[in-house]
Amino acid sequence: MEDIKIIAIAGGSASGKSSIVEKIKNYFKDDLVVVSHDNYYKAHDDMSFEDRKKLNYDHPDAFDNEQFYEDLKKLKNNIDILMPTYDYKIHTRSDKVIKINAKKIILVEGILVLYDKRIRDLCDVKIFVDADSDIRLQRRIIRDTQFRDRSLESVLNQYISQVKPMHELFIEPTKKFADIIIPRGAENLVGIDMVIKHLEKMIED
Repeated sequence: MEDIKIIAIAGGSASGKSSIVEKIKNYFKDDLVVVSHDNYYKAHDDMSFEDRKKLNYDHPDAFDNEQFYEDLKKLKNNIDILMPTYDYKIHTRSDKVIKINAKKIILVEGILVLYDKRIRDLCDVKIFVDADSDIRLQRRIIRDTQFRDRSLESVLNQYISQVKPMHELFIEPTKKFADIIIPRGAENLVGIDMVIKHLEKMIED
């Protein structure tokens, strides 16, 4: 059985993780599959839509890390999984699942993928994407108002009450666990190129 590598990409909300993941994914193509931690938000079907909207999605307890950990173990052992999907418009899991086939590189990404030690220990390379907080807020406003049906007021309120304090309390401290830190997010083409070359060497060895 081939040696499957798990690469974790963490960082603050709207730090540029998705753009970096896309660049790496486009380079490795069929040798890589992406597993988003966001799809492992806990289901809250027992709560009303209004109550679900008030949940803190930037806290470690928002994630079903038990299932995430078990699924990553399966992929590491070349076993395919059925990944849950999360619907931001209804603030709970959708009824759809996505079959994920194990590949040479399993790229996991999310704000808190370096928080849980069990998950960190499964990863062969841990990356933290660092970006200025003002830039992250600007990107978040654009993303959430244009693609997630959010009002500007709700985005700002959530940022002030949850996103910023949770980043400082839980996300930023995980930077110390990273093997590689990419400053300036997706703008750092040199950093991304170095990561790609490192991953290429890993799967060739």
